[in-house]
Amino acid sequence: MTDPKRYTIEGAVGALEVALGEPEGDRRGVAVICHPHPLYGGTLDNKVAYTLARASEQQGLASVRFNFRGVGDSEGLHDGGAGELDDALAAIAHARELFGPGEPLLVAGFSFGGWISLHAAARSDAEQLITVAPALSYSALGDLPAPGCPWFYIHGEADDVVPAQGNRHILETLQTTPDQVWLPEVGHFFHGHLTDLRRRVSAVLDERWSAL
Repeated sequence: MTDPKRYTIEGAVGALEVALGEPEGDRRGVAVICHPHPLYGGTLDNKVAYTLARASEQQGLASVRFNFRGVGDSEGLHDGGAGELDDALAAIAHARELFGPGEPLLVAGFSFGGWISLHAAARSDAEQLITVAPALSYSALGDLPAPGCPWFYIHGEADDVVPAQGNRHILETLQTTPDQVWLPEVGHFFHGHLTDLRRRVSAVLDERWSAL
């Protein structure tokens, strides 16, 4: 395993910091991964975001993590959702510039980043969406869209940041519902359960991407 390459690209409000990870073996596609809330310490180095990147790389996907505006070397200020969606779409555009517009795309995210990734996937012709404990109750971007692709959802039952029961109720109202895994006694940040998270995500990725 090699360290990801870090650099900046041009975003909507200036520089956007990205970390590019190489896949293991032949490349099957590219994963763009959104980190948790910037105002509560979320960065591209978050352990769950990193776990999503490693699972993607092990299944043959290049990984693109990025810092939302105002985080790390990304310029600008937190925008409550709309600007961060623009950041995600800029990272996706960069991935397609790097690997070609026809490269199959996975969009993934954790917490606040899971909410952003759902909106980004719906606008990006993604091949797959993976959300980890997404903040589905946020309404700054309007109603939750249908992602238009297979959607895998995983959440800890003991989450005290994004309560599992609240998200259950929201998912029940959607016309398009994801494949869901609810993990008992697992908190929001998956402390002590990151290996299990990576195993479950890897299995879902292998099932979807081995045929591509």
